[in-house]
Amino acid sequence: MSADDRRPAAATTSSLEGVDAADCSEVLGRVFFFLDNELEQADCAQIEHHLEECGPCLARYDLERTVKTLVARSCSERAPDTLRQRVMVSIREVQVEIVRRDPSA
Repeated sequence: MSADDRRPAAATTSSLEGVDAADCSEVLGRVFFFLDNELEQADCAQIEHHLEECGPCLARYDLERTVKTLVARSCSERAPDTLRQRVMVSIREVQVEIVRRDPSA
């Protein structure tokens, strides 16, 4: 699933003073990256600040964090070693193919 597929709908914040719906949309669009620690420090600080001030976004963040935690806890199975080896070989073959096509990559 791509980040765009997971992107939540914008929260409505008309009853919140000082919080802009566009800010909510931006924050919720990046909440998965925030949860996965894939953002720069400044971006994390911006999102944390927004979550401190916006109840609907904080609720959505809490929901997404809870779902992510439950999924991680439920996905404890490990792929068989033979499958893992085949996948790793396939990844290496694709990497070699990319380098052959574009040596600057």
